[in-house]
Parts: sequence; C-alpha cells; structure tokens
Amino acid sequence: MRSSVFNSRPWMFFYALLGSVLFTLAMPSPAYSAARDLPDFSDLVDRVGPAVVNIRTTQKVPQGGPQGFPGFPGMDPNDPFFEFFRRFMPPGAVPGQPQPSPRAPQPEREVPAGVGSGFVIDAEGFLLTNHHVVDGAESIIVTFPDKREFKAKVIGSDQRTDVALVKIEGKGFPTLKIGDVSKTKVGQWVVAIGSPFGLENSVTAGIISAKGRDTGEYLPFIQTDVAVNPGNSGGPLLNLEGEVIGINSQIYSRTGGFMGISFAIPIDEAMRVAKQLRETGKVSRGRIGVGIGEVDKEVAKALGLESATGALVGSVGKDSPADKAGVIAGDIILRFDGKKVEKASDLPRIVGETKPGSRVNMVIWRKGTEKTVQITVGEFETETAKAQAKPADKPKPAEVDKLGLTVTDPTAEERKALGITGGVVVRSATGLAAGAGMAPGDVVLRVGRTDVSSAAQFAELIKAVPKGQAVPMLVRRGENSFFVVITP
Repeated sequence: MRSSVFNSRPWMFFYALLGSVLFTLAMPSPAYSAARDLPDFSDLVDRVGPAVVNIRTTQKVPQGGPQGFPGFPGMDPNDPFFEFFRRFMPPGAVPGQPQPSPRAPQPEREVPAGVGSGFVIDAEGFLLTNHHVVDGAESIIVTFPDKREFKAKVIGSDQRTDVALVKIEGKGFPTLKIGDVSKTKVGQWVVAIGSPFGLENSVTAGIISAKGRDTGEYLPFIQTDVAVNPGNSGGPLLNLEGEVIGINSQIYSRTGGFMGISFAIPIDEAMRVAKQLRETGKVSRGRIGVGIGEVDKEVAKALGLESATGALVGSVGKDSPADKAGVIAGDIILRFDGKKVEKASDLPRIVGETKPGSRVNMVIWRKGTEKTVQITVGEFETETAKAQAKPADKPKPAEVDKLGLTVTDPTAEERKALGITGGVVVRSATGLAAGAGMAPGDVVLRVGRTDVSSAAQFAELIKAVPKGQAVPMLVRRGENSFFVVITP
C-alpha cells in the first residue's frame, strides 16, 4: 500500500504547531483580560446621577460705577491734564483734593460668590453639602441634571465639621442611599460626582487610600485618590453599590488643583450632624474642659502603659466637668463612655458626640494604675487661658547637676497664678534637661509616680534614680502639662 503524506511525521508536527498558534490567537490577551475586569461605572452613574446637584451662591455688593477720579494730591492747576480730569469730576470738585463720600447709600447688586455640589438625602427636598459652600451666601440656587432650578434655604450649618443642611421646596425628589462607612476598605473603588470649576455632573473615580485620616480638623477623613477640584466640594463619594460613604470636602494641593490626594467627611458623622441641624438648626456638643496631647512610646513605656494609646491631659479648666470629677494634669484618658481612646484626636470627637448633661464613666491612667471616674458632660464652649504671673521673690534654688536643672519652690504669686499647691519651678535648664526640651519657667509636678512637694524633695527623688534609668517627669508650662523623659 502506498503511504499518504498526511500520515508522515513532518506534516503531523506542522498541523500541531498551526493548531497551537490559532488557539493562542483565539485566547484573549492579558491586557484585554485586565481591561475587561475593570469596573464599569456607567450604570451606577445613571442610577445616582439624578440626585446630585450643582449649587451656585450669590452675595450682595455695592453697585459699582464711576465715583469721580482720585484726588491726585499736589496736581498743579497749570498741568495740561488738570482741565481734562476736571471735566470728568462732579461739579465743584477740584483735582488734587479728596472727594467727598456720597451721603446716599449706594444701590446693591448680586454677584456670583461660589459654586459647589450637593446631593439629596430626603425626597422632601433636604440636601447635604459643605458649610464652606453656602457660608455667607445671600441666595442659593440648586440645579438638577435635568436643568430644574430651585432656590434653597439653609436649615443649619456647622463650621466645625464643614457640614450644611439645605432645603428646597417640593416633593418626590430623587435621593441617594446612605452607605455603611465601617464596611469600606482601603483599596476599594469609589466614585465622586460634582461640579469641578462649574462643570456640572462630572464623574471621577479612584480608590480609598486611607481611613480615619487626621488632618487637624474635628473629624477623621476618608482619603482617596479620586480627582476632586474646586466645585466638587459638597458632592457625594460613592461606593460601587451607589451608596454615599462620604462628602467630598478638601484636597491637598500646592497649586490649587488636584494633586492625587482628596479628603471626604465620613457620611455617618455627617448624618449625625444633619440630624441635629434638622431638629434644632444647630449642633450641640459635649465638653469636659481639658487640654490634651499625644502619648508617645517613650512616655508610655516610662509610665508603665502597654502601648502608646490614650490622650494625655495637659490642663484642666477651673470648675470644668473634668475638674469637678477630680481629673488632674498628667492623667491619661484611656476610655470614655465605653469607647476606647486610641489617640488624642479621638477624644474631642467622642466627647463631642456625647449629649451634654450625660453622666458617663471615664477610665484614666494615673501613677501606674487604672482609675474610673464619673463625669457629667458639659456643653461645648470656648475656654480662655490665664496669664502666668511673674515671681516677686527669689526662693533658694536647688541644683541637680545630674540632669542640668536648677529648681526652686514656687513663690506665693506663682502658686496663686497657676493654681498649684506643690511642684518646683525650673530656673535654668542645661545639658540633658535642655536637650529634652525643658526651659526656665517650667513647673515640675511629678517625678515618676511621686508628686513633688519641694525643691529639696525633688533633688532627693532624682538622686535616688538608678544610673541609666529613664526619669519621667510631669511638667507644666503655662496652662498645659506634658511628660518629659530624661535618661541620665
């Protein structure tokens, strides 16, 4: 039998290779697969877009117009321009002389003041935006994507959280669903909708970069890399389910434009504020009357804390809730009303959310042990600090060469001005003490766990510290107290 070429080995190899190539070409490329896996935001935007609005504000300013030329002091009547300027000035006015101010009030006109964004949270016409978007506005115009326009009024606005609640007349408005911030994770996709530079209904996307970001403001922020620019303020930050998880509020920028970092107010915090604004038109916050600072690792170790957590009490306002509860400078607040204080910035938010008049338990760390005190929360108000009095006499100093300190007992005037009964006043600080940040005028209230009562006792306490062991000292400067750790 004659053999067939199709049964030969070379042809079999050729067809196998051809099949492999065709199979490879038919498979999607890795780049195509990656692109196919990226989220498509179009359906989300279609669902939520109708509830996101553009907000324009106006302010009244004096009506502009020529009010006469400037005086041009010293203009010579023989100057060739003297007659030119005289023709355009009010009757009786003379170039070179100040112009009288008009007695009649000038008419006012409305001018654009700003542009921002917002979103509807209630079908009855309640919207959320930023405080700084509507602050000082004479009128507020809300525009929906379908071009409907409404005049809005401010129900309440809170500068501390930068949240404002505004209202438009009508019913049946589209709304956004409020999401659960606690379920969000760093790295998740998010979408922002707003009016950057007045460009209405602009959509940008990115990921959550961090949560609980402290920026020096009252609330911890959600940090994202979503493109947010002026005009996006007050707009929603949304998850992939179309739920609001934040209000776009701030950007980090050296140019005024987007640089890859933006911040949003967590929606749970904003809704708590909005609830109070809707009920009372203002926000009522708790206060306990303490000045606080961070607890660093060195201080925590020296005081026997397992970790650097809590808020260090630096000062206690006279007759404040904390003062009445027995809180003293140097205490570290670990828990308030059952909530753990991880860092100092947590305490103002936790206390602020507590209803004034509430009596709650507060756990503090004092002299190596935990202690629970009951405290009645007051209502937030601004506290003023007292001025520190200068000493009138010069008590006998005690020198501690080991640390580079010279201290004395406080004078009667210093005791009265600072409201202290013990402690020693630093008169000079050199060497280790100066290197640790101590300065003349500081008051040392405690060494380790022992309260300081005199300069002589202070010297003995320092002398008893073993060589090479860290010395934690509670130091008061003005109205604030903090720990200084010195290692001889």
